[in-house]
Amino acid sequence: MSDQHELFLTCPKGLEGLLLEEAKAAGLIEAREHTSAIRGMASMETAYRLCLWSRLANRVLLVLARFPVRDAESLYQGVLDVDWFEHLEPGGSLAVEFSGHGSGIDNTHFGALKVKDAIVDKLRQADGTRPSVDKLNPDLRVHLRLDRGEAILSLDLSGHSLHQRGYRLQQGAAPLKENLAAAVLIRAGWPRIAAEGGALADPMCGVGTFLVEAAMIAADIAPNLTREQWGFSNWLGHVPATWNRLRAEAEERAAAGLAKPPLWIRGYEADPRLIQPARNNIDRAGLSDWIKVYQGEVATFEPRPDQNQKGLVISNPPYGERLGDEASLLYLYQNLGERLRQACMGWEAAVFTGAPDLGKRMGIRSHKQYSFWNGALPCKLLLIKVQPEQFVTGERRTPEQREREREQNELQAEAPKLNRNGNPIKPAPAPVEQARLSEGGQMLANRLQKNLKQLGKWARREGVDCYRLYDADMPEYALAVDLYHDWVHVQEYAAPRSIDPEKAQARLFDALAATPQALGIDKSKVVIKRRERQSGTKQYERQAAQGQFMEVKEGGIKLLVNLTDYLDTGLFLDHRPLRLRIQKEAAGKRFLNLFCYTATASVHAAKGGARSTTSVDLSKTYLDWARRNLSLNGFSDKNRLEQGDVMSWLADDRGEYDLIFIDPPTFSNSKRMEGVFDVQRDHVQLLDMAMARLAPGGVLYFSNNFRKFLLDEQLPLRYRVEEITAETIDPDFARNAKIHRAWKVMAK
Repeated sequence: MSDQHELFLTCPKGLEGLLLEEAKAAGLIEAREHTSAIRGMASMETAYRLCLWSRLANRVLLVLARFPVRDAESLYQGVLDVDWFEHLEPGGSLAVEFSGHGSGIDNTHFGALKVKDAIVDKLRQADGTRPSVDKLNPDLRVHLRLDRGEAILSLDLSGHSLHQRGYRLQQGAAPLKENLAAAVLIRAGWPRIAAEGGALADPMCGVGTFLVEAAMIAADIAPNLTREQWGFSNWLGHVPATWNRLRAEAEERAAAGLAKPPLWIRGYEADPRLIQPARNNIDRAGLSDWIKVYQGEVATFEPRPDQNQKGLVISNPPYGERLGDEASLLYLYQNLGERLRQACMGWEAAVFTGAPDLGKRMGIRSHKQYSFWNGALPCKLLLIKVQPEQFVTGERRTPEQREREREQNELQAEAPKLNRNGNPIKPAPAPVEQARLSEGGQMLANRLQKNLKQLGKWARREGVDCYRLYDADMPEYALAVDLYHDWVHVQEYAAPRSIDPEKAQARLFDALAATPQALGIDKSKVVIKRRERQSGTKQYERQAAQGQFMEVKEGGIKLLVNLTDYLDTGLFLDHRPLRLRIQKEAAGKRFLNLFCYTATASVHAAKGGARSTTSVDLSKTYLDWARRNLSLNGFSDKNRLEQGDVMSWLADDRGEYDLIFIDPPTFSNSKRMEGVFDVQRDHVQLLDMAMARLAPGGVLYFSNNFRKFLLDEQLPLRYRVEEITAETIDPDFARNAKIHRAWKVMAK
C-alpha cells in the first residue's frame, strides 16, 4: 500500500470549516470541504492521529477505490476487483454501509447487498470458509458512497462514531452530541481562554457534556484515548507499532495536562435528577478533580469570587416545544441575561440556542453569531462580551457615566468596608437593570399600568382579588391578561393565518417581557396558555399535572383556582356579577346549578343562606373540585353534588327548586353522555325541562358564551324572558361586552 491515502472525515452539518482546520493541523494535506465531510490526503500515522484526536469528526474513512458505476453488475465488479485478502481474513466478519443512489440502484439495502456479495465471493475458500456479517462489532466496516455515477469505496477506521467518547452513559432529555459540544466550545474561544488560565461555568449543565469536553480541551486529553475497539483493530492493514506510539504520546500528554493545577470549571443544574448522572459522567472521564457540579437555578450560579477571575459562561438553554413553554423559556433567558450582567462582568459568554429570538431577550447584544445544526434543528451560537456597552437596558448611560461608575467600583474594591470584627463586608450586589422593552412592548406595558390603575381601585372597593386586566385592547397584542391575587394568567389568542408566525411570536415575547415589569410581579408567577377556537370539551382537557391550587376571594367567600393544569382556571371571571346576584337572592331557597363546573355559584348560594344546593356536572374531576370549594367555606351539609349528563339527569329528576342557574358549554360530545349537546340546537329542550322543575315564583338564570347564539323566538311566548346581559358585565369586561349573554326566565 502507498504511503499516502485518501481520507474522508464525516461530521455534523455546519462543522466542516472547523473540522478542516483541525484536520490540517493534524497533517491532512490537499484538504477541501464537502457537505457534512472533508477530504484530503494523509499518511497512515495522520489517519491514526485523526481517529485519536479529532474532537469534531464522526468517522475517519480510508478510501480503497474509486470506480464508475453504470448498473448493479458494474458495482459488484468494481468491489470484486479490490484485493480483499489485504484487508480481511476469509473467516472474518464485516458490515457494509451504503449511501447514495443512481445508476439503477435506488435502494441502499440492495446496494449494500451487492457490495457484501462481492467481498464474500472474493474471499470464499474452497472448503466453504467465507466472511460472515456482524453489524455490531465486525472485523471490518466497509462504506460505499454512490455519487453521480462514481463509487467511493472506503474502510471505516473509527468503528463506532467518534462522538461516542465512552464517558456519557447517562443522558438527559435533549443532550448535545459530544463533537457538537466541542465545536461550540472551540467557536466560543475556549481553547484560548483555557490557555490563559480562564474559568468556565455552565449554568444549565444537564449531564455535563460541555463541562467534560471543556476540561478535556484544557487538560490536553485526546477525546478518544480510552476507546478500546476501533474500526482498524482487526484490519490486516493495521500498523500496531505506529498506533501504539501515538497512543503512548497521547497518554503522556494527558498525564502532563492532568498534573497541572486544575482550571475552575463549574456546572449548575436545576433538575436534581440530573446531578448524579452528570457526576457519574465526569467520574468516567477521570475529571472529578477538575469539574464540580451543583444543583441550583440559573440565578444561583456564582463565578469564582477571586477579584480577577475571568472566563467563559457557556449554555445550551432549552428551546421549548410544548404549549405554554414560551413564558418560562423567555424568563429563563432573561434570568440568564440578568445573571451575566450581575455576576459576570468582564467574562465572555456563549449561548447555543435553537430559538435565537429568545436569545435576543437576554438584554445583552451578541457581537458574533455562528450557524450550527443540532441534528435537523437549525441553531445559533451567540457570542457575547459581558460589558456595559453591550447591555440593552431601560436606562441609557453616557460613556462618561459608565467610566465614573467603573472608577467608583474599583475604589470600593481597593478599600473594602470592615465589620466590627475587622473582616471585610461583602458589598451588596448592584441592582440588575431591566432589559429594555421594544416599542410595542413598552406601549403594552403602559396600557397594562393604565388599566391596573383604573381597575385596581374598583377591585379594591368591591373586595375582588381576581379580575381581567387586559383583553386584546391593542389588536396586535391579542392576549387576555387576568390577575389572580399576585399571579398573572395570560391567554394568547391564536393569530389569524394572515399574520406571519415569526411576527406573532415576537409580539408574544414582547408581551411576556412587558407583563411582569408593568405589574411589578415576579416572572415565576406568570402562566401562559394558548386559546384556540374550541370544539366540544377541549377547553376542559388537562394541560399539565402540577396540581397547584391557590385560594382567591370573591364576595366574602374563598374559591380554589388552578392556573396551570387546564385551559380554564376553575373560575369564569365574567360570571362574577351573576354569582353575586345569586348570593343576594338565595336566602331560604332551594338552588339548582346545572353544568356546575367547580360549583362556584353554589358556594355563593350557600353563602347567601340557601336552604339547599344541588350541583350537576358530568366530570368527576370538577365535582371533586366543587366539593373542595364548598368545604373550604364550611358548607358541607345540604349541598348535593350529582354526577351525570344534565339532560338525562333533568329527565329523571323530580325535585323542585326556587332558584336555577344554567351556564352550558357551546358544544359537548363527552363519551360519558348520551348523544351530543349543542346549545343552539338544544337550549329550548334544556330550558323547558329546567322550567318544569322551577317552583312557583321561582327564577331561572340562563347564560352562555356562544357568540352567534340566538334565543328561540317561541320561548318568550311561554315564559317571562328578560335579557340581563348588560347588568352582568363588570368593569373588567366592559371592553368585551360580548363575553357572554344572560337572561332571567320566570313562569308567566
